[in-house]
Amino acid sequence: MTTVRGARARARIEITAAIKDEARTQLAAEGAAKLSLRAVARELGMVSSALYRYFPSRDDLLTALIVDAYDAVGAAAEQAAAEQAAAETGTRRPLDRWTAVCRAVRAWAVAHPHEYALIYGSPVPGYSAPQDTIVPASRVGLVLIEIARQAHTGEGVALPPLADALRPEAVRISADIAPDLPPALAVALVAAWAQLFGLVSFEVFGQFNRVVEDRDTFFATAARRLGQDVGLLPRG
Repeated sequence: MTTVRGARARARIEITAAIKDEARTQLAAEGAAKLSLRAVARELGMVSSALYRYFPSRDDLLTALIVDAYDAVGAAAEQAAAEQAAAETGTRRPLDRWTAVCRAVRAWAVAHPHEYALIYGSPVPGYSAPQDTIVPASRVGLVLIEIARQAHTGEGVALPPLADALRPEAVRISADIAPDLPPALAVALVAAWAQLFGLVSFEVFGQFNRVVEDRDTFFATAARRLGQDVGLLPRG
């Protein structure tokens, strides 16, 4: 009986993966708004009723794809931070780590433009993301916050100026995302996070066409500038 249950579990995993792979193919061809469970089932040679046992609705399938995409870009960011930290000798280099994470996010987005569009492009008509997406969506931001936290508790940061009018909002943001960090640093992190994905979106969605040619250098320089705006100090 245990062997049978194990075989069924493996079969379910394989079929679920096949469904999501076909759905990603449809995303690339038609866009998220036209994703259809019936079309996915047809391409896989399944009857619709069988597919509904895995994903009861289009929104359930979209949520699974969204969670996978957030987890993938989050894992890329976490891996880049870990690899950069492992490569550092002697003093820590938060600004280098920050830039490495930003470049990893960009690399993932350029390699997976349709999945990036699913999570950072136009909202899908009729779809409302459930709570299940919140934790995966936070992974990149948490990596950037941790880099700033390590810098703040280590060699320190050059706190950016904070306008008096923004202070109440900065205090609220800090309490929500990083109570142990100064409000000026917390609000700068949110601004840098938004600008990072603005840079990536401009490239993925074609706004840099005929504007930026050397995009690798341009992005690395801009990402490093974002880290400096947060207050991360260059080594030395």
